[in-house]
Amino acid sequence: MNDKYLIGLDFGSDSVRCLIIDAKNGASVSSAVATYPRWAEGMYCSPEGNRYRQHPLDYLESMEKCIREALGKCSKEVADNVVGIGYDTTASTPALTGRDGLPLALHLEHKDNPDAMFVLWKDHTAIREADEINAAIRTSPIDYAKYSGGSYSCEWAWAKMLHCLRNSPELMKDTWSWTEHCDWTGAVLTGNLQPEKMARSRCCAGHKALWNKEWGGLPDMEFFERIDPAYSVFRGHTYIETLTSDHCIGTLTPEWAARLGLKENVKVSIGAIDCHVGAVGAGIRPGTLVKVIGTSTCDIMVASPEETGNAIVHGICGQVDGSVLPGFTGYEAGQAAFGDLYAWFRKFMSWPLKFLGRGGESTPEASAVSKDMLELLTREAAGIKVTENDPVSLDWFNGRRTPDLNPELKGAVSGLTLSSSAPLVFKSLVEATAFGARAINERLEREGAGINEIIAIGGITKKSPYVMQILADVLGKEIRVADSDQACALGAGIFAAVAAGIYKDVREAQQRMSSPAGTVYIPDNERHAIYNILYRRYLDLGQAII
Repeated sequence: MNDKYLIGLDFGSDSVRCLIIDAKNGASVSSAVATYPRWAEGMYCSPEGNRYRQHPLDYLESMEKCIREALGKCSKEVADNVVGIGYDTTASTPALTGRDGLPLALHLEHKDNPDAMFVLWKDHTAIREADEINAAIRTSPIDYAKYSGGSYSCEWAWAKMLHCLRNSPELMKDTWSWTEHCDWTGAVLTGNLQPEKMARSRCCAGHKALWNKEWGGLPDMEFFERIDPAYSVFRGHTYIETLTSDHCIGTLTPEWAARLGLKENVKVSIGAIDCHVGAVGAGIRPGTLVKVIGTSTCDIMVASPEETGNAIVHGICGQVDGSVLPGFTGYEAGQAAFGDLYAWFRKFMSWPLKFLGRGGESTPEASAVSKDMLELLTREAAGIKVTENDPVSLDWFNGRRTPDLNPELKGAVSGLTLSSSAPLVFKSLVEATAFGARAINERLEREGAGINEIIAIGGITKKSPYVMQILADVLGKEIRVADSDQACALGAGIFAAVAAGIYKDVREAQQRMSSPAGTVYIPDNERHAIYNILYRRYLDLGQAII
């Protein structure tokens, strides 16, 4: 156990984080962050069209940069004693690949085609394709959406890949298969890029690609070909088996060992979805709800097969055997906008500031106000007393993910008067995100997934005590915030520790390495009683909008 180190990689929406971890106790030795350079310039994206694409080179270059930087802060002895690498990614973030297993954007002919790149999780260009998949499921003898909350999302792989083929038919001739970023990273590091043999993540396959043991893996290709013959390009080139994240999928290739400054015998665990891995880093166990709170949210729970039996929780993002902890059913739910909603309001409120300078350019003073807008709004909103007559908003500004997926729903603000202030509206938006979280909790608990404790991770948990207190008040439950601000990278390191043979299983690794909880938010009973009234108005408003 002495002098063994692990690398945990957390591929986020904007950057990748690297955490060097002491294997014996999970302590952080060093860390680094590398921003995706092309993404930072807005390349290949069209926000007005809900198109968000990432070039595969962004992932490779940033991974190499941040690992090198993190190792550069340590002694050579640390690099020489790294025994495992684990990682997580956003999902569903798939890309079309050629016969060589490379995303088509790495083929010279398609290097600048956004449809040949990884389609980021929040890309909503495939709404039509998702609708067609859902229509096909409704007439299929097998309910392929049975474990995916009852419907298939435009944020998931099969819809996105069909959209890319339809939008850029010239890609058909070079398309052989598709891969999730989650699977491709491990394939690159270990050299196992052949699509038919590439190790596939149980977590991604089960939650995003309709994989389930009940129907023998992925849905029959005939099912997809009835939707569109374009799917036939994948026939025979996908996969049947999947692996839970404690599995070792190989060791570093000589090329990547040299690029990263590591030894070739470093073992690589298969990847998983960031929020699921973060829940492991936060110490998830049966009865624990881990809330990953950032631009959006992800809610993760696990339960033993004895607890779940044949029960299915409807209207969530899925329940998959082994997607979080091996041997346990993993549940995923979440909100499509959380911090993104606050960012929208900051931008909305800051719009006039750009006209204060000459030539349409903002003054330094105006830029400073815009930057501090959320802090200013929070400070004022925190002083407003909660009453049952307050404005109520809906948090569906980016559609509704759960409960009951509907990406086309819109947000709303109700109950405004001529005396309503900007801080009051901001307060109602924060409360709306908390109400959306409560709706998820109630769905989980109503269908048998009992919540004994809540652990929160993610940027907002550390940045906004105001938001966290409102969340506790609305839910009427204590919320414990994990100490680590890199729970996802830590969770990846926990899986790497098992894959490297340091610990016999994930539970043992968690006991030694997972992050303890620090700050605890305790609900205020008086405010909770008022929020019960406002929450009913939130539900009524939602019904009226739909």
